[in-house]
Amino acid sequence: MAPNGCPKLSIVIPAYNEQFRIGGSLKKINEFLLDASFPAEILVVDDGSADLTHRVLQQIKPDMAVPLRIIRFPENRGKGAAVREGVLAAQGECILFTDADLSTPIVELLTLLTRLGQEEADIVIGSRGLPDSNITVRQNPLRQLSGKIFNRLIRLLTRMPFRDTQCGFKLFRQEVARELFSELSFPGFAFDVEILFHAGRRGYKVLEVPVTWANSEGSRVRFFRDSLRMFSNLVRLRWSARKPRD
Repeated sequence: MAPNGCPKLSIVIPAYNEQFRIGGSLKKINEFLLDASFPAEILVVDDGSADLTHRVLQQIKPDMAVPLRIIRFPENRGKGAAVREGVLAAQGECILFTDADLSTPIVELLTLLTRLGQEEADIVIGSRGLPDSNITVRQNPLRQLSGKIFNRLIRLLTRMPFRDTQCGFKLFRQEVARELFSELSFPGFAFDVEILFHAGRRGYKVLEVPVTWANSEGSRVRFFRDSLRMFSNLVRLRWSARKPRD
């Protein structure tokens, strides 16, 4: 049984044109789960990749000791849509969403699981923005600056206290994840903000914890277009906050 009493864990990985990284990441996760010795499954959602991602997944699947489920979109729908699909298909009592590049090492899952159980949280999010966060490889100066500006906008418009909403390493209790993701409306990179915003409005306990993180080249964020879209989504969230909760 996993730490904190989760009888089974699901790991959801969105993948878009990840033919060069997904195989190595899955091998690391597989080895970690075998060493940790608790039941788990891995779900990779191929978000309409135009490269050989799906072929790589099919080739590695027979070699995985941990059950690997593959969901494939015929066309690109967005990172949020991919994570949503994986979360709603997951069978574990706890669900981890992690980026395909494992910028946050999978071993950090143990920290999140422990905090989830010890502090009876509903969601635990990895963070690059806390004093004890360990950034081993930093982004280029432009992306660092844009990240800081975006985080300030998030805190200003949503009133959320988090130092980092965009780190791709988040752990949910299953029932909480299914409720929040079933109502997700942002299919792109702003989905993290929407999920955390509605979690706060519904009174769920969300912990932000420091993790180790290393920048990985090959980001799928298109700086200008995605920044404008994410800002527009923030404004929509702020507007929705004026409406009474269901």
